[in-house]
Amino acid sequence: MSARFGPAGNSESFTKMGYKSSLDVPEYIEKMGLDAFEYQCGRGVNIGFDKAERLGLLAKEKDIALSLHAPYYISMSSVEEEKRIKSVDYILQSARAVKAMGGERIVVHTGSCGKISREEALSLATDTMKLAISALDAEGLSNIRICPETMGKVNQLGTLFEVLELCKLDERLIPCIDFGHLNARDRGILKTAADFEKIFDDIENAIGNSRLKEFHSHFSKIEYSTGGEVRHLTFEDTVYGPDFEPVAELIYKKQCSPTIICESAGTQAEDAKAIKDYYWRLMK
Repeated sequence: MSARFGPAGNSESFTKMGYKSSLDVPEYIEKMGLDAFEYQCGRGVNIGFDKAERLGLLAKEKDIALSLHAPYYISMSSVEEEKRIKSVDYILQSARAVKAMGGERIVVHTGSCGKISREEALSLATDTMKLAISALDAEGLSNIRICPETMGKVNQLGTLFEVLELCKLDERLIPCIDFGHLNARDRGILKTAADFEKIFDDIENAIGNSRLKEFHSHFSKIEYSTGGEVRHLTFEDTVYGPDFEPVAELIYKKQCSPTIICESAGTQAEDAKAIKDYYWRLMK
């Protein structure tokens, strides 16, 4: 049992420490005492194959697990068929890139509900996910794990239930549990240890213990309003939460080995180190 911890993209300290290139990331991550990194392709998969491969080799030397965040404009639940087909292509591009890096996980936003019901949106996203799985298989990318993410805004597709329903499609799908998003969409619902444990229990009951043990996760404190997520904060926040300690304690209690990616605003590497340190204190 061993969880991994790292940032989503680079903290402000990356450039302050003199680093410039994405090829500097493995050295930076190692220096920060971390062992995971999520490459950000939110605005498009723009990294070339050669560079992705070099990044992967450098990360492997330092035992850093790489994952990739797929483009934000993926809309698996769009009522427009063309957008859904394009979403499959964006997922395929993301899978190619993460494979070149030597990684196996891509995090995907599933879309929004818009003017249709949540049930209709989930049905469309389910069909799109099936197409994405088939596309990965056809290109020899069946080892890539798609991680649909729980989302923070009320009108987005991505409740815990919806994400787990998508994950039921195939054993290769594992949930990206964003605790900050879940807390924000229900305006501060995660307060007690029991609140967090229900998430773990729901995952296990829906898709089994093996995928619970290897779940992917995003973590940050997030400001919210009546519509859910407003903006990401740092761990200095004492108003919105959620706190990481109950998550760490449940990871330890349930013998899980997740990848935890911190998405704090500008201090994601530093905050990732803080939660890693807390986790390892429990392990001792």
